[in-house]
Amino acid sequence: MRTVFNELNVSNSIAIMGGTFDPIHYGHLVTAEAVRHKYNINQVIFMPTGHPPHKNNKEVSHSEHRYLMSVLATAANPYFNVSRMEIDRKGTTYTIDTIKGLKEVYGEKTELYFITGADALHYIFTWKDAEELLRLCTFVAVTRPGYNKEKLVKEIEIIKKNYESKIHFLEVPALSISSTDIRNRVREGRPIKYLVPESVENYIYKFKLYI
Repeated sequence: MRTVFNELNVSNSIAIMGGTFDPIHYGHLVTAEAVRHKYNINQVIFMPTGHPPHKNNKEVSHSEHRYLMSVLATAANPYFNVSRMEIDRKGTTYTIDTIKGLKEVYGEKTELYFITGADALHYIFTWKDAEELLRLCTFVAVTRPGYNKEKLVKEIEIIKKNYESKIHFLEVPALSISSTDIRNRVREGRPIKYLVPESVENYIYKFKLYI
């Protein structure tokens, strides 16, 4: 297994792609690659959530399944890695703790980008220590085509004006793919081919996930 916590591989810029990844799909991978290319990022760390505060644990597959699917999906990209930081952390996992942990590993001079769905920015101040989080990393808000950007752009401008923060906006067509839809397709016996990498598809069927 690869690990991101190797001091010999310290990067100047790192993007964190967080999510339950239940399952990880091509929308996640295309988004991560688009952000990496757009902002010339050295490494993207996929961070499967452990015990997210906004999810009922019964709704989420076991963390080992989600971690291993993420490893399988990212194996072919030399710029992608997967971290166990959140799934190995006891108790509820918060983004601020993850960002602080990565700062300790990679050093204060490493620039961290946090990739999030645009909708999440509407609720950013409900996150733990949101103001500190906005100072510690650069946010990249990603949306699918057709998203109503007007409200989001206004909110971004207010946040940037009132807080010491950097927020970018990026449209990604592949975000129309949904983990919820994939789980429903498996449950209903419909195909998921070309929505997830073949290795992830095989894993889902082997371990009878979402049935």
